[in-house]
Amino acid sequence: MILFQIYLLAVALLVACSSTLLGVFLVLRGVALMSDAISHALLPGIIIMFLLVRTFDSFSLLIGAAGAGLLTVISVEFLINVKNIKKDTAIGLIFPLFFAVGVILIHVFAHTIHIDTDMVLLGEIAFAPFNRLYIGAKDVGPYALWLLSFIMLVNSFFVWFCYKELKLTTFDPLGAKLLGFNPAFINYSIMFLTSITMVGAFDIVGSIVVVALTITPAATAYLLTDHLDHMISMSLLIAASSVITGYAWAFIVDISIAGAIATMSGLFFIIVLCVVPRKGLFARASTYLNIRRKSAFQLVFEHIKLHGSVDIVLLPSLFGWSPAFVNRLVVSSEGRNLFVRKGSTLFLHKQ
Repeated sequence: MILFQIYLLAVALLVACSSTLLGVFLVLRGVALMSDAISHALLPGIIIMFLLVRTFDSFSLLIGAAGAGLLTVISVEFLINVKNIKKDTAIGLIFPLFFAVGVILIHVFAHTIHIDTDMVLLGEIAFAPFNRLYIGAKDVGPYALWLLSFIMLVNSFFVWFCYKELKLTTFDPLGAKLLGFNPAFINYSIMFLTSITMVGAFDIVGSIVVVALTITPAATAYLLTDHLDHMISMSLLIAASSVITGYAWAFIVDISIAGAIATMSGLFFIIVLCVVPRKGLFARASTYLNIRRKSAFQLVFEHIKLHGSVDIVLLPSLFGWSPAFVNRLVVSSEGRNLFVRKGSTLFLHKQ
C-alpha cells in the first residue's frame, strides 16, 4: 500500500515538474494558453488514430496525439504570422475547433468505447500504477513512471542546454535574430516538447491538471521574482508543493487527486497574489489608500489655506467623500498635528 502511494506521488511530481519547466517560458512569452490549446487538440488525434488501428495498446495513438498537438501549434503560428491575428485570439480560435472535432468524433464513431469527456478532462492518476512496463517477462514498474521520467529528463536537458538561447529569444527575439540565433526554431522546440509532455500526461492525469501545473506555478513565481533562474526554481517548488498538498488533501477527504492538485495550485496563486510585496493585491490596496489619504490631506490643506478654515460637516459635499472617510481623515490629521479642530471647524496647525 505504501509503495502504491509512493508510485502515485512520484508520477504526479514528474507531471508537475515536466510541465512547469516549459510553462515558465510559455508564461514569459505570453502564450501560456498554448498548453490548454495543445491539451485539448490531442483528443481528435487520439480518436482518429484509434479509428484506424482499433486498439488502445498501439504506440500510434501517441503519434496521433503528438501530430494533433503540432498541427495546433502550426495553425496558431500561421494565424499570428500570416493573418496578423493576436496570440490570444489565434489560440482562442484554434483549440475550441480541435476539441469540438474530437468530441464529435467520440459521440459519432466511438460512443461505445470507454473514452468519455470527463476522463479526458480529469484523468485518473490512481490507475497509473496498474499499467505496467514489461521488458521480456520482467515487470520493471509502472509505465507512467518510466515515460514521465524520460520526458522530465528531455525537458530538463533542453532547458539546461539551451538556457542562453531560451533567455535571449524570450526577452529579446529581435536581438537574438541579429546575433544569429533562430527564435522560430527555439519557439517550435518549446511547442514540440510541450506537445510531447501533454501526450505523456494526458492519459494519466487528464488535461485540466496538466494545464494547471503548466501555467499556475510559473505565473505564481512570476509574481515573486524578476530573475529567470529564480523563477524556474520557485516554479518547480510551487508545483511540487501543489502536488504534495493536493495529494494529501485528496487522500484524507477521498476526492479526485487531479482535481485536488489543480485546486491547490490555484490556491497558492491566490495567496501569493494577495500577499506578495509591490505586486500583491494587499500591497496595491495599501498604496492606493495611502495615495488617497495624502491627496485628501493636500486638498483640505489648500482649502483651509485659501479660506482660513473649513467646516468638517461640509467636507463630504465639497469633495465627494463619505462621512466615515472624513472622520478617519480628521482623527489622523489631529494625531499628526496637521490641523487643529475647534468644534466642527478645522484650522491649520501653527508650528
